[in-house]
Amino acid sequence: MTVHEPTQPHRLSRTEARRIAVRAQLLLKQRPTDLLDLVRHLTMLQLDPTAAIAPNADLVAWSRLGSSYDPGDLVAALEKRQLIELAAMLRPAGDLALYRADMAAWPGSGELRDWQVSRREWVRANDACRRDIIDRLGASGPLTSRELPDTCAVPWSSTGWTNNKNVIKLLDIMVARGEVAIAGRRGRERLWDLASRVYPGDPVVPSAEAARIRDERRLRSLGVARARTAESPTEAWDVGEAGEPAVVEGVNGTWRVDPVYLDEPLSSRAFPGRAALLSPFDRLVHDRRRTLELFDFDYQLEMYKPAAKRRWGYYALPILYGDRLVGKLDATADRKTGLLRVHAIHQDVPFTKTITAAVRREIEDLARWLRMDSVLPLSG
Repeated sequence: MTVHEPTQPHRLSRTEARRIAVRAQLLLKQRPTDLLDLVRHLTMLQLDPTAAIAPNADLVAWSRLGSSYDPGDLVAALEKRQLIELAAMLRPAGDLALYRADMAAWPGSGELRDWQVSRREWVRANDACRRDIIDRLGASGPLTSRELPDTCAVPWSSTGWTNNKNVIKLLDIMVARGEVAIAGRRGRERLWDLASRVYPGDPVVPSAEAARIRDERRLRSLGVARARTAESPTEAWDVGEAGEPAVVEGVNGTWRVDPVYLDEPLSSRAFPGRAALLSPFDRLVHDRRRTLELFDFDYQLEMYKPAAKRRWGYYALPILYGDRLVGKLDATADRKTGLLRVHAIHQDVPFTKTITAAVRREIEDLARWLRMDSVLPLSG
């Protein structure tokens, strides 16, 4: 089927672009109610070990579902294999069919980059170890990496934490090859098993079609995005040729917009926005350039900075109000005392009484969800 694009790009004000983005991320007054439907729409929940307030996947779900969200539901969805972990993301099990063709073509098709050739040669040099892992998992899996002996002939060389972490690195590559999969967790340790015992047996979607579908679903979850942007080591930020072309007032370059959102009212009276506290890894703010261009919001995650150089705090949460990102919440969940300690509320724009009340209601809701009492600053 031939898809004909509009003869002229859609022209969006920055307000309209922001409202499309907020609506696409399900951050309106009318909250979603089902965890699995939420993840299907967002396409994934990113995993991150930092839990200054709560693990990222739980915090993203709470931001949408509210305090009715039970983290146990996420655990149950993983145990039932309704969600599956792949590349540090929790994805709907049915979406694995969109990645299997690329797995089968690992390390890639066409002319390979130097790093792809290097990884291919390293795997070839350690083929006996790879086969041993497959045999052991086949006989006794799921197993942790500690339960798999390191029989690699050639060590993995890196300037980072993976240096000589041969089994861990080989397992990660075997996931990329579609041979093994993460079958669950034992505490914080991943459990590994044969992919054939973890992934659904759905028909594999050919690579080009799968890439198109992933782009379309990513744009549906973002609303408006760049066709091409900086590469991400975890999950793509751009959307290729999905949707339709658009230009955003005051922002250079061409964007892509999902036309489903152009049928929604975007006027100030009709927009049903609300206050929300967002994870630093939330997809509304994950692309810092897009966040600056559309929301005029300067933000960085500062937990890797020395304390004296932080502007907003170790794990500051972006604060959404309506279609604007209006500040940052510097807070910590003190599990020993059962307190949600709010160190500061940084205002990017002066808060009105209405904004202040709405933000504080969200803080109280966060505390209830965490089963903690909140300790607010006297002013912020």
